[in-house]
Amino acid sequence: MFRLKTAAAIATLALASTSITADAQKTETPENLASGAAAGAAASAAFAATTAAYIADATYVSPVEATLLGEHAYDSRLPDITAKGRAARVLGWRSTLDTLETIDFGSLSPDDQVDYAMLRNELEYRIWTNDVSQDWAWNPQIYNDIAAGSLYSLAARDFAPWDVRLKSATARMEALPAFIAESRRQLVPARVPQVFAETVAKQNEGIIQIAEEMLAPHKDVLNASDRARFDAALMNLKAVVWEHQQWIEKTLVPQARGEFRLGAERYDQKMKFALMSDLTRPQLKAAALKAKDAARAEMYELAREALRTRIADLPMPPNPSPEQQQLVIEQALKLSYAKRPPREQLEQRARETLAEATEFVRQKGLIRMPDGPVRVITMPKFQQGNSVAYNDPPGVFEKHLQNFYAVSPVPAEWSDEQATSFLSEYNDYMIHDLGIHEAMPGHYLQLDHSNRAPSTLRAMLWSGPFVEGWAVYAEGVMKDEGYLNGDPLFKLTVLKMRLRSITNTLLDIGIQTEGMTRDQAMELMMKGAFQQEREAAGKWVRANLSSVQLLSYFTGYEEHRLLRAEAEQRWGKSFTLRRYHDSVLSFGSPPVKFARALLFGLPVR
Repeated sequence: MFRLKTAAAIATLALASTSITADAQKTETPENLASGAAAGAAASAAFAATTAAYIADATYVSPVEATLLGEHAYDSRLPDITAKGRAARVLGWRSTLDTLETIDFGSLSPDDQVDYAMLRNELEYRIWTNDVSQDWAWNPQIYNDIAAGSLYSLAARDFAPWDVRLKSATARMEALPAFIAESRRQLVPARVPQVFAETVAKQNEGIIQIAEEMLAPHKDVLNASDRARFDAALMNLKAVVWEHQQWIEKTLVPQARGEFRLGAERYDQKMKFALMSDLTRPQLKAAALKAKDAARAEMYELAREALRTRIADLPMPPNPSPEQQQLVIEQALKLSYAKRPPREQLEQRARETLAEATEFVRQKGLIRMPDGPVRVITMPKFQQGNSVAYNDPPGVFEKHLQNFYAVSPVPAEWSDEQATSFLSEYNDYMIHDLGIHEAMPGHYLQLDHSNRAPSTLRAMLWSGPFVEGWAVYAEGVMKDEGYLNGDPLFKLTVLKMRLRSITNTLLDIGIQTEGMTRDQAMELMMKGAFQQEREAAGKWVRANLSSVQLLSYFTGYEEHRLLRAEAEQRWGKSFTLRRYHDSVLSFGSPPVKFARALLFGLPVR
C-alpha cells in the first residue's frame, strides 16, 4: 500500500515541479532574477534578525532554560512566574508572530522556511498553553522542575570553574524562597489533579539533594565570605523546602480535585501543535490498531523460532488463534525475563550495553559517530517517577560538553517481588534495547548530529516525533543489522518495545479522550503489549501526568520508516544506510515532513 501511495505522491510532485519550471522559463529575465534575488536577501535578513531577537528574548525570560542551552549570562536569575511575568512573555510571543507576518515566506530559502514554520508553531503553542490550557494554574511539576533545574543545570556539567557556578547557585538559592512562595500563589489547588499533587510530593525534596550532594561538596573552593553566604542560602532553602513540603502534603494533596484527562477538544488542539501534522486522532488510532496487529504477528513468528528447540509440545500453528498467539509469545518472552541484573546493578548494565552497542555501530559504519562524550548517570530524584530512563543532551551553545544517559534506580521501598517484576521487564535484552533507544544510535547520537546542524533555532525547537521516532527506528536498524548475533530473543524484545510505542498511542488517546480506566489500561499494556506489572503501573502514572507526548514514538517511527523507504525507491542502487542516515540527520530535528522536503528538494509545506 505504501509503495502505491508513494509512487502517486512522487508523480504528483513531478508534475508540480514541471509546471513550476515551465512558468519560470516564461518569466526568467535579468530584471526578474535580480528582483527575486533582492527579495530573497531582504526576507532572509529580516528572518535572521527575527530569530536572533527571539533567541535573545527566550533566554532572557527563561534563565534556567538558558543555562541548560549553554547561555550563562543569566545563571544567577530565576524566571518571573507572576501574572505580570506571564503577560510580558505572551506579549513578546505575539509581537514575534506579528513580525513573522511581515516576512515573505516564499522568498525564504528552504532551510529558513522550515525554521519559520517551526517558530510560528512554537509561538502559537506557547500562547495556547498559557491562555487555553493554563498549565501554570494546575501543574505543580512546572515549578518543581524549574526550581530543581535551576541548581541541577549549574551542577551537572563543567561549563565553568566551581567557584563561578557556586556563586550563581547561591544567588538562585537566595531567590528560590520567593519563587516557591509565588508558585503557591499561582497554583489553584482545586484545579490540580490528584496524581500531579501526589507526584510532586515525592519529587519536591529532590532540590535539597542536588544542593547537598552535587553543590555543597565543592564549596571549599569559595573564599570564607562566599562560603558563608552559600551555607546561609542552603540552610534557608532547606527550611523553605520543608515548609513547602508541609503545604503540599496538608493543603495541595487534600484539596487537589482537578481533572487530569485533557478531553477531546483540547487534546486535538494540543496534538496538532505537538505533531505539526494534519493527521486526525481517529486516523492515528486506526493506524495504531493496525500496526499493533502486525507487530504481534511478527512477534509470534520470532517466538516460534525461539521456542522450536526448547518446548517441543507447545502448539505453534502457522495461523494461531488469539489465545495461541498470546501463549506462545508469553512463553518466548519468559526466556528473556530470566536474564536480568540484580536490582543494584541496573545502572552498571546500562554502561556495559552502551559500550557494546557503540562498538557495533562503529564497526558496521552505519552513521557518523558522535563528537561529544556520553555518560551514564543516576537519574536525579526530582526527575524520578516519570520514566525509567531519559537522554539529556548538552545545550546548543555548549556542544562539546557531556551527554547524559540517565537511569532511574529501582526504588528502595519496593519489595523483592516488585523489583523482580520491574527487572523482568528491564532484563538484559531490554537494557540493550534501552541503551540503543536512549543513546547509541538513538537519542545521544541523533541529538549530537542535531546540535551540529547549522540552525541554532532548529536545535532549540526540535520536533518530538522526529527525535522519539528516530530512537524507535534505530532499534529496528540494530535488529536488522544482526546486533547480538541476531539472537531471536533480542529481536523479540525490539518488537516488544515497538509494540510498546504503538500501545503508547492507544493508551494516550484512550486515557485522555475516551475515559479509559486504570484496569482497562493495565489490560492493554500487560496482555496486549506483554508488559510487566511494574512497568505498566509506571506507564499509567506517566500517561496521567502527560498528554500527547506518548504519541511521538509511533507517529515518528512511522514517518521515519516511510521516509527511508522513499529514499530507497528514489535513490535506487546509490542508496546506503550510511548515506541516508548522515543525510537525514544533517538537517537537525525538524518534523519529518520537513526533513523529507529538504532531503529530496521538495516544497516546504
